[in-house]
Amino acid sequence: MAVPEKLKTDIQQAYTSWLGSRQFKPRRGQREMIAAVARTIAGEEPRALVVEAGTGTGKTVGYTLPASVIASSLGKTLVIATATVALQEQVAYRDLPDLLRHSSLDFSMQLAKGRGRYVCVKRLDDQVSGTVSAGLALFEEESGAAGGADFDALLAAFADGSWDGEIDTWDAGIDSDSWRQITTDHRGCTNSRCTFFAQCPFFNARRGLESSDVVIANHDLVLSDLSLGGGVVLPPPEDVIYVFDEAHHLADKTQRHFSARMRVASTANWLDTAAAAIGTLTQRFERPQELVTIAQRLSDDVSSIGSTLETLRGQVNELTFEARDDDNEMARLPMGEVPSEIARTALEAHTLMTPFVRALDSVQDMLREVIDGQRSWQPAHEAEDYLAPVAQLANRGESALTLLQNYGSHSTGHYARWVNRTSMDLEMISAPLLPGTLLDSVLWKQAYAVIATSATLTAGGRFDRFLKATGAPEDTVSLRIPSPFHYSEIAVLSLPAMQSDPRDADAHTREIADMLPNLLNLERSGLILFTSWRQLRAVRDLLPATCRGNLSFQDEGSKQALIEGHRASVKAGKRSYLAGVASFSEGLDLPDDECRHVIIAKVPFSVPDDPLDKAAAEWIEAEGGNAFMEMSLPDAALRLVQACGRLIRHENDHGRITLLDKRVSTARYGQFLIDSLPPFRLEVG
Repeated sequence: MAVPEKLKTDIQQAYTSWLGSRQFKPRRGQREMIAAVARTIAGEEPRALVVEAGTGTGKTVGYTLPASVIASSLGKTLVIATATVALQEQVAYRDLPDLLRHSSLDFSMQLAKGRGRYVCVKRLDDQVSGTVSAGLALFEEESGAAGGADFDALLAAFADGSWDGEIDTWDAGIDSDSWRQITTDHRGCTNSRCTFFAQCPFFNARRGLESSDVVIANHDLVLSDLSLGGGVVLPPPEDVIYVFDEAHHLADKTQRHFSARMRVASTANWLDTAAAAIGTLTQRFERPQELVTIAQRLSDDVSSIGSTLETLRGQVNELTFEARDDDNEMARLPMGEVPSEIARTALEAHTLMTPFVRALDSVQDMLREVIDGQRSWQPAHEAEDYLAPVAQLANRGESALTLLQNYGSHSTGHYARWVNRTSMDLEMISAPLLPGTLLDSVLWKQAYAVIATSATLTAGGRFDRFLKATGAPEDTVSLRIPSPFHYSEIAVLSLPAMQSDPRDADAHTREIADMLPNLLNLERSGLILFTSWRQLRAVRDLLPATCRGNLSFQDEGSKQALIEGHRASVKAGKRSYLAGVASFSEGLDLPDDECRHVIIAKVPFSVPDDPLDKAAAEWIEAEGGNAFMEMSLPDAALRLVQACGRLIRHENDHGRITLLDKRVSTARYGQFLIDSLPPFRLEVG
């Protein structure tokens, strides 16, 4: 179906005015993307489009401009979801305001983050004032950690307006244990009944969300909403045009979101904590009979559930474990198949624990009724203090139930299942191997339209891996837009002659350390990327002191502090290189003189003992496929493209990439990797 003429005219006029105001020349790739997005949304089902838009395409304008115009005409909401907070804020605070300012478009927009990114002002105030401190002690994690944050400083900054209550804007940083004590979720929130509701940063951020034309969210928030059936936080999927930017993360994000885990010993401790906490509540509220009955039931159930968990712990301990590091062993369940005795015990634990967790849900409901004045417990004002801690206990129980049901009800199936063992505990984990199946049911079949885009979606020029991993419909339109940059003129890909094979880790590490001093002299600034902390640290230990003075390693400070220090050194005319692992391979923007040389230690294949990848490979092989060609190689190619993408940030940039992996020149699949990269000028040593 063609785009209606009026909408086409509106889109063209908006684009023309934006170009003219910014004094930009039209980009062929950007126009191609605008047209494809418009055709998809205005067309027939399935309204699904996958676009790989090379660096420099201008994809934010490429999807927002046509999608916002058509969404307005259809009465739909445009939800833009990014994988990272950094891009989410860039879209919300820079890209879209610029588009509105320099075009004829007129739409309202709202930034949306999950509740857990915001402080609960009441819980923070309780921490500072010491309110219900004795009771709250019962609800802390079994580690007993009080957290290392300065709660007084947080509250003071929020009170004077210098901090907005988001974890992402607290420059000093805050550890997860501390943050957990001062945030909450929907189960522990009293909403408008809260004493601090008018000051709540979460609700202040959400006001106007329902009436906004464009919502800037993130993948995790969208997945949370979809997993609840949609329409809980965001508008109903059938009324939404979704754009997933950084879409190469979508399958992994889905996999993590629908994973389950449970620590066995700490769950047993949690049972005691929960029972004791509810017992304490009976005393605080003058022993209301209904609460006393629940407290007694919980106390009676602790022994039988704990005994079953102890049996489970013994059975799991009999699995074959392999050492991973100094204090961590892993037992992987081949094909995700759970031994029958473990499955039976897990199912028994699930059966016993379900009434326990449901009882905690009942306590939550009762506390809400006290807050609403529908139940006459005294002192009534304390119900608000205890709702969030009880909700935290119930959430912990729900997580355990999910894991136990997975292990107990699915001895096979497309799941990766494994157990991590430390000196302190056993952690049982389960993760779905087919995130595409989940996305098919909650996203593709429910949404009005879905656009997925990124600079890296193909491997070897094909979308097969992405389409399968995300469960995109068969009729999904795929479009590959090359970068407008003239890579062969501005960038060199160097493959120096090397003696060692990366699979011989010690020899490869020594050779990299020998080569680095000369490589670092080729350009004054750059980035060194490793695939493991072990090799990064080993190379650092082997480098001469004169060389190390120009290097900043990722484990030597916060990412932001290292980047700022690097930029300051470059600006001062000093030689400076950053060295890091995978998280430095994406989202790091170091244009021009800040990065003239990217040195990649080796092709970023998955870690050999990664339980998810090993399980996925088993299923591919069991179904007659080739796991290396269908999964390992395409995934490595995508990661390699991301790593190389740190070099050229705009059309006037330039530099060199050095890849220290002889397999690119000698292995049969080497050409596939080269073909996946932009057309750099190739130098082979």
